[in-house]
Amino acid sequence: MAPPPERPGMAVEGGPLRLPPGARQVLLAPGTLARALAAADDDPERRWMLRLPRDVRRSFVAEVIDAGADRRGQERWLLSQTDEVCRSYADEVLARRPDADPAEAWLLRQPAPVRASFVAEVLG
Repeated sequence: MAPPPERPGMAVEGGPLRLPPGARQVLLAPGTLARALAAADDDPERRWMLRLPRDVRRSFVAEVIDAGADRRGQERWLLSQTDEVCRSYADEVLARRPDADPAEAWLLRQPAPVRASFVAEVLG
């Protein structure tokens, strides 16, 4: 079976996140520039990421990209973020995906201790 098609800026199942050229610099850019780029992007996940505060984007670069994290590492990172960041992903990204799993949005809306328990017990 062929691997699923790759979307720029998305992980291939089981592999590390692959970014297009220049994407790392954009993620580390000041908020004004990142938000301007977000306004021009049509992908909800990239728009969401670029609208996040710079310190959150920097932690994504350090903990996911630089660490070579796979899809589970990306999940761990997201679930460890503030309630506001988690809820914004559910609202701005998952709510726009017709095939989104309702359980994902439910988990992202849970309090931080519930999400931390899921990370420890399920994601490891």
